[in-house]
Amino acid sequence: MFVPKIDDHDVNRRTFLRRTGMGFGPAALAMLMGLPAGSITQRRSANHGLRDGNFCNSFGKAKRIIHLCMAGGPSQFETFDYKPRLAEIHGQPFPDSYTAGQQLAQLQNTTLNAMGPQFAFARHGESGQEVSELFPHLAKLADDLCIIRSLHTEQINHDPAHAFFNSGSIIKGRPSMGSWLLYGLGSESENLPGFVVMTSTSKCGGAQPISARQWSSGFLPSRYQGVEFQSTGDLVHYIGNPQGVCQSAQRQLIDEINRLNGMSPIVDHDAELATRISQYEMAFRMQTSVPELSDFSQETPETLKLYGIERPGDGSFASNCLMARRLAERGVRMIQLYHRAWDHHDNLKSNMKVASLDVDQACAALLEDLKRRGLLQDTLVVCCGEFGRTPMAQGSGRDHHILSFSGWIAGGGIRAGITFGETDELGYRAVVDPVSVHDLHATLLHLFGIDHLQLTFRYQGRDFRLTDVFGEVVDGIIA
Repeated sequence: MFVPKIDDHDVNRRTFLRRTGMGFGPAALAMLMGLPAGSITQRRSANHGLRDGNFCNSFGKAKRIIHLCMAGGPSQFETFDYKPRLAEIHGQPFPDSYTAGQQLAQLQNTTLNAMGPQFAFARHGESGQEVSELFPHLAKLADDLCIIRSLHTEQINHDPAHAFFNSGSIIKGRPSMGSWLLYGLGSESENLPGFVVMTSTSKCGGAQPISARQWSSGFLPSRYQGVEFQSTGDLVHYIGNPQGVCQSAQRQLIDEINRLNGMSPIVDHDAELATRISQYEMAFRMQTSVPELSDFSQETPETLKLYGIERPGDGSFASNCLMARRLAERGVRMIQLYHRAWDHHDNLKSNMKVASLDVDQACAALLEDLKRRGLLQDTLVVCCGEFGRTPMAQGSGRDHHILSFSGWIAGGGIRAGITFGETDELGYRAVVDPVSVHDLHATLLHLFGIDHLQLTFRYQGRDFRLTDVFGEVVDGIIA
């Protein structure tokens, strides 16, 4: 049987198309879009986001954000929205005029009785902001806080409410706000992920499961998704090399994989393949950066005492807060700390004491620590739940509520020492300066120097954005 000899320079039809086809497509697309050749690839960096887009404005003061997620929905009536009139009618029937035709969670078709605030409030600082007695450490920092009493949302159950708060939608596959930030601005860290998530629980009840889709990159390239670090033990599983594999051997392996990947013309035009290649490099660098990050021996006893940490890396919210500060000073763009302790349908009074004890000192310590290191001025710290609780009782607790809830923001260009927005006299609905989740997203992006109307990504024939078709910047909370 005769087999023709193939010269090294001969190229068959399939090979020709495979090698050249990926070049024709992007070139034609760039021409149609009026972009210079190669610009599609050049604007897509593994580490740095778009940066040079028309979505940027000159305002941006924030460089990073620490989102303290009080998962489960803390009651605003025991935290930051004191209602004396509600206290007066405690135990009495709740007025029908408020609830007629309204969406309730588990209280639908039940007798509704008012439940007054379970803890005392007092005014603090020169600003005179009202804070519950459950938060004595945060109360001392009242002049650093912007307390928002008029937040409202659209989703009344936990998982969709978390999804809505993170992505502005309950539709699966939408990018989270951390992913949008990375897409627009990239990360300042070359050795750690730009978006890190950690979780903690409490000794009290109310622990809600948190789905990984809350930090998903959705239809954005997967390099923008959040990475969950462990709160106990190793921050990242399998961070060390297996026995018999040294750093130099692994470096050679990664270099060879990258060389082979680089031989394919697809690499420059396939976002997911480019992500995978970049993650080989990131994983290699994290073998050095993560052990250094988790080395709390660098922290002074005074700092550990400030946070109330008994044993660093013990999985507590306090330990995670200290880790958040360490991540922030290493250039991580988005840090989310979920504390799963706030779903108080019963035993609200006792559970609120435990949950607030978990977070009060640590939140205050985080603000103080960032401030003394000069980081608070360009770090946004946001603290709230996915929704609030009803002014009506559910046995010894409160049900889910979407028409009003409270939270606070500090740093990063936010006006300090103010209480923004108001609810009605019974705390049922936000009535003065209401702030929707979309408004909050628009404002946070604005504080990063991003126009929420312009930061878009085309997917399935439509330009998507974090705020969808909604959202107004809340000028009243911006310094």
